[in-house]
Amino acid sequence: MLKGMDGLHGRFSGSPPTDVFLMEPKAKGAGPEVADDLPLRVLERLRAIDWSDDSAAYEHANSRALLMREYLRRAAGWARAYRAEESWPFFDITEHVAPEVRTPSDVAAELEAVLTGLAPSSLRKTCRGAVRWAVLRGAGGELSGDLPDDPYEPLLLMYERGGGYFVEEFIDLNGAMLRMGTVESNLSARPFRTLGPATLDALDAEGEITYFAKIREGRPRASGPRGIVRRRVDDGRTYDEAFTRDLRWEPTDCLRLHELGHNETDHAGITEIEAAAFIELAVARTA
Repeated sequence: MLKGMDGLHGRFSGSPPTDVFLMEPKAKGAGPEVADDLPLRVLERLRAIDWSDDSAAYEHANSRALLMREYLRRAAGWARAYRAEESWPFFDITEHVAPEVRTPSDVAAELEAVLTGLAPSSLRKTCRGAVRWAVLRGAGGELSGDLPDDPYEPLLLMYERGGGYFVEEFIDLNGAMLRMGTVESNLSARPFRTLGPATLDALDAEGEITYFAKIREGRPRASGPRGIVRRRVDDGRTYDEAFTRDLRWEPTDCLRLHELGHNETDHAGITEIEAAAFIELAVARTA
């Protein structure tokens, strides 16, 4: 049995009236080593992060901003469900879901060694929260479909793509600045679920970026675009690029031809999240 797990009998004590998080029996043959593996995996991910890699933070500024926004959205969902709005955004969610669940002492000791010297304190709190969440999942809990997916995964991915953050008037990601917003505003934010590394990499580029979808003639936008293009403006120069079947951005003149009236394919502006969904689908088709 995991350390700190004594006394769990079917339902976590922190469950709200809706019982959105319930225990399920472990599969036959699933021993303690299986449960222990989850927090250890998160610990190793944290150990491998270069927290001072400023160049990576700038290189991945776009994807890091999207990942932070998604963490804020997911954390807001859990905060609302467990009446933890005052603790949001950078908090230990398991403390509200199942306070009796504890990180094993040996894992906690290793984690503290990893976190030594890291700032701000809220960053260290989220790292502890991510490991403790893994302990909770290893205990056999099943997430409700009514709540966001693993709340810490977007934040872990963001850390892996350039380190942490600082909070003053904005959330400073060392390459991007975000407004924190409120629990309410983040609950209404559009989900960003395309977290694959190839998709995240494709969203990272220098300059101010606008995305466009190539709309099929005679078909509604909801049916999906024929392709996507982007316009980057960097240091006063404009670059038009199409995402190709080779899963990379390549120069294109389709936007310029469309603006001149020489290209009948319609181009509609889309968001980063919509572009990411198209890229994820293209990556999946080539897998």
